[in-house]
Amino acid sequence: MQLQRLLSFTRKAVDDYDMIQEGDHIAVGISGGKDSLTLLYALSGLKRFYPKHFELSAITVDLGFKNLDLSQIEALCAELGVPYKVIKSDIYEILFNIRKESNPCSLCAKMRKGALNDAVKEMGCNKVAYAHHKDDIIETMILSLIFEGRFYSFSPKSYLDRTGLTVIRPMMYVSEADVIGFRNKYQLPVVKAKCPVDGYTKRQYAKELLTKLENEHHGVKDRMFHAILTGNISGWPPKQPDRRN
Repeated sequence: MQLQRLLSFTRKAVDDYDMIQEGDHIAVGISGGKDSLTLLYALSGLKRFYPKHFELSAITVDLGFKNLDLSQIEALCAELGVPYKVIKSDIYEILFNIRKESNPCSLCAKMRKGALNDAVKEMGCNKVAYAHHKDDIIETMILSLIFEGRFYSFSPKSYLDRTGLTVIRPMMYVSEADVIGFRNKYQLPVVKAKCPVDGYTKRQYAKELLTKLENEHHGVKDRMFHAILTGNISGWPPKQPDRRN
């Protein structure tokens, strides 16, 4: 995927759901994976021409895994002109050495999100951008239907009362296949810390199920995504009229 195509998808999402306002300071949470690095490129590119001016910062919460080399990400942020901060944490120590959790994923996610939000506020940001893409949104809907019995997926934009932060998802129109293509074309410096409990998850099950359905019924992903966009899901903001023409 070319950068221009990524920027087009990002601009559409930002405009459709009024994600960015004049003077915003947006933090991009950098996990080191392909999705968050693609989002970093997208927002740093958008910043150059978007009519509403905003600041952009990048942040990584270091969970405490050993041998995590972030030097290439630091270099990328410097190249893009985006301030970058690494927040050290004891999350790994707490989960695996102190609490000795056998199923730590949920608690890890809560602790990681809490550390990220605290750091984002300290940096003076009012918004945080998550790198969820189109496939993530569809997979979340599938998981909700199967395991919760409701039609739901996370919102393009949501306000967090407890923190005063607004979460935005500017890559909601970008498919995972396009993210993979972008990573390969631009040689993104992906850094991934191997979690001791990595394994087969419900999310992976939904991903494989969606791939199977798409292979058997071409276009099913687009139809599912359309159903989400038009499904009046609770908590979703209204789509804005197109004012670019």
